[in-house]
Amino acid sequence: MGEFDLVVLTEDIDNDRLKVGDVGTILTVYNEGKAFEVEFVTLTGEAVAVETLLPHQVRSVRSSEVLAARDLTALSQSEAQ
Repeated sequence: MGEFDLVVLTEDIDNDRLKVGDVGTILTVYNEGKAFEVEFVTLTGEAVAVETLLPHQVRSVRSSEVLAARDLTALSQSEAQ
């Protein structure tokens, strides 16, 4: 995996609103692939999070996959209650 590759989360990220299956873009590759800085955005391009992730936390996208939409506002409202 290299810079600007799309990747898929393989586990939820507790400190953010990121869930398994969310798609991000690698911004930086650290130590020859031992870690990645990955940006996650909404479908309109608004930044959601930038996380430093280990290889087991992401995987490459597959040619047979399609993107899906998940509403972050519903999650934010349930956390506020």
